[in-house]
Order: sequence, then C-alpha cells, then structure tokens
Amino acid sequence: MHRSRVPVMEIKKAYDIEQLRSTQSIQHELWPLDDIDPKKAKFPCCLVWTPLPIVSWLAPFVGHVGICREDGAILDFAGSNFVNVDDFAFGAVARYLQLDRKQCCFTPNLGGHTCKHGYKHAEFGTALTWDDALQSSTRYIEHKTYNIFTCNCHSFVANFLNRICYGGSMNWNMVNVAALVLLKGHWVDAFSVLKSFLPFLLVLCLGVFMVGWPFVVALFSFSSLLLLWFVLGSYCLKTLLDC
Repeated sequence: MHRSRVPVMEIKKAYDIEQLRSTQSIQHELWPLDDIDPKKAKFPCCLVWTPLPIVSWLAPFVGHVGICREDGAILDFAGSNFVNVDDFAFGAVARYLQLDRKQCCFTPNLGGHTCKHGYKHAEFGTALTWDDALQSSTRYIEHKTYNIFTCNCHSFVANFLNRICYGGSMNWNMVNVAALVLLKGHWVDAFSVLKSFLPFLLVLCLGVFMVGWPFVVALFSFSSLLLLWFVLGSYCLKTLLDC
C-alpha cells in the first residue's frame, strides 16, 4: 500500500498555527488590572519593597520584598515554611514596580514557549498565568527554612521571576531582584522616602558624634561585606545561596 507523505512545509505551517493559537489564548487571559492603590495596599502584578528594622538603619539598600497577585494582594516569604498573604511584613510598602505580563512566558506546553530557554524553563517549572506561577512558587518556598543570608524574601521573588521567565531571563537571584526594585522602583510618597533613609541618617550622625569617623569606616565596611556576600553567593558560589 502506498503511503502518502505530508510535506515538511505543511507540518511546519500547522505547528506555527498551533503555537500562535496557544500564544493568543494566553495573551487573551491578560485582562486589565485594577489601579494601584497604596492606601488599600493593592499593587497588581508589582514587586514591592519596604525597609527592615535595624538592618536598613545600617545598610539602607537592604530591605524586605514581596510580589503581588493580579488582584493586588501582596505575598512575601516572611519566615520558615511561611508566606504572608495580603499582610506585608515589616510595614507598609515604600517602593513598588509594576511588572509587564507581556514579558512573561506563559505556556501550556513545550511548543508554546515564547522564551528562548524551552526545555530548561519546562524543567524548572512553567505556568499558565501570573497567579498560577505565584501559587507554584508559594508551594515551593513553603518547604524552605528562612535565613536572611541564604534563603530569604528575595529568593522567593527570584524563584517566581524564573518560573515566568520574566524578561526572557532565568537568571534571577537576590542581587538582581534587589537592583530591579531599587533602581527602577517608584516611591509611594514622601513619607516612604523619609522612613527609608531617616533612621540611617540618625544612626550615622549619632555614630559620628559619639565615636567619630571610625564609625563611618565601620559602617561602610559592614555594608560592603554584606553586599560582597550576596554578590559572591549569587554569581560565584551559587551553592551557598541555593534556595
């Protein structure tokens, strides 16, 4: 019996149509978001940040981060095996950055990837929607022990961003998550700026008044060592911060 062969071009055309349908289906689910409302602590699809007590007084670039659902509720890794929902730890949001869902790779199957990572992304874990990815990252981090130096709130956000392959990248870590919100984030209001930097300035002035310039050197050394730890752990000794 003679078997007819399907031309390769027709197979490729059918594959492209199916991939387009999958992509359009996912994009169709990107319904409009509600407005950001700091008074109600609603930040749809935002990365949020607030200063930490004591630690941020010594190193103002250090803070607590969370990631928000599409309805604006904040989720943050606040302790071992525990993720806060709609109750941001350590106070109100000071800075926020709304992320673009069009820069995410939501895929129902391996052929529907819009990112360049494909198999690596599928192996790590994919999702159909923003909230679906957030739920998966929550389940993952709820089995982790919290440690401010090795597995913290930034690790939770990095896991989520890698799961959605945000910006086409799967290399999100503590350092670039912090840099993203600190460099591109927006202040909620003037009071947020004040509560983020005033304690640091008071500690600095008090230290100089009581100890002198050696206090400035010690404070700078502390901040530098802290930054060095996270940079080396994130890019050179990744097993140290494997969360």
